Amino acid sequence: MNIRKLLFLLLTFTAIAAQAQVQATTALIGSWSGKLKVGSSALTLVFHLEQADGYIKVSMDSPDQSAKGIPVLKEYLSDDSLAVKVEALGITYSARLKEGKLDGTFTQMGFSAPLELTRGISQVKRPQTPQQPYPYTTEEVTFRNEKDGATLAGTLTWPIGYDPKSHKKPTVVLLVTGSGQQNRDEEIFEHKPFLVIADYLARQGIASLRYDDRATGASFGGDITSATTEDFSCDAAAGLKFLQGMKAFSKVGLIGHSEGGAIAFILGAKGMTDFVVSMAGPGVKGDTLLVMQQNRVAELMGITTKTSIAQLRKNEQLLKARWFRWFIDYDPSADIKSTHCPVFAINGNCDCQVISLQNLTAIEQLLPKTKMNRVKEYTGLNHLFQHCSTGNTNEYRQIEETISAEVLSDIAEWIKGL
Repeated sequence: MNIRKLLFLLLTFTAIAAQAQVQATTALIGSWSGKLKVGSSALTLVFHLEQADGYIKVSMDSPDQSAKGIPVLKEYLSDDSLAVKVEALGITYSARLKEGKLDGTFTQMGFSAPLELTRGISQVKRPQTPQQPYPYTTEEVTFRNEKDGATLAGTLTWPIGYDPKSHKKPTVVLLVTGSGQQNRDEEIFEHKPFLVIADYLARQGIASLRYDDRATGASFGGDITSATTEDFSCDAAAGLKFLQGMKAFSKVGLIGHSEGGAIAFILGAKGMTDFVVSMAGPGVKGDTLLVMQQNRVAELMGITTKTSIAQLRKNEQLLKARWFRWFIDYDPSADIKSTHCPVFAINGNCDCQVISLQNLTAIEQLLPKTKMNRVKEYTGLNHLFQHCSTGNTNEYRQIEETISAEVLSDIAEWIKGL
């Protein structure tokens, strides 16, 4: 489940009012970045020292966690040394310049580790992101969820060589994102998984429609503050009806990632789609899934304390969110059992958000036994279906691959075989 708001973050980017302003100048002006070893993973940290109006402002980024501009207080600063802290997060960092690098120690609430920083910021590479001009046609469209007053904007991608005058109609898939407000590309850390999928499918003769979540990007209307997975399924249902109403396609299916996988089975159980591809979709009850997720992420960070379902259900902060209250009670088993269209359910064995061992196994056991249904676990892939080291969410940004080529091929071949 792409439940980023529930992830264990080493740096929780909350309200921090302090801002460092230090009079003077220093040879350390500029940006410094490095990798902090946390358990079995490494976390990218960046410190910025900027001079303006005779003062030096210090801030910190944790780009692997989408946290930027965290204000930092200075304790000491010279041409070859610095000592800074973020009081609200219990963070300190002190270092000395050695052979062009800042060699220092990072601490946070009892945790301590060496942290070496080098000048500059490393740029991420995304070699799979398609570049225009595309060898196929795309069309900007909108469709309407009248029930919730939401207008969804998206991109309809036609397959290579599509001729609207031809009597041969292509198959089309609706792409449904995971939790949290996401754009039509399901963009995360400059990865664009849904754009990569749409591009690959178009080259394989399959059309697709991907759309901005309600109140995101070019989409507008519809409640977002108290919306649940069930509400978001109504948006996806409107997308399916839009595609079906075009009368341009031989089959209309749904690919759902993470929470989108739950939506796929909700609509599959209602007989609204011709087929389902569940990418890391849930197979167990929501509270069970979230506890397994939190414990696995904590384990990867070297934290041995375990969270129980009872503790999760008593978390007053989380219980304020209607989405959370709905999700912890949602059991997908009935919807999975009632999905009688063909299903291709996949997951990576390194997924730390939707644990494959429990979720994919449950889906396989619950699905009706038909020759068209297929379940596959991929070795070494994380929640985003990237090849990874540990599966920790901190690796998502650091990995250049957006989605495994094997996964793309398997999805396309399975759809073409229907």
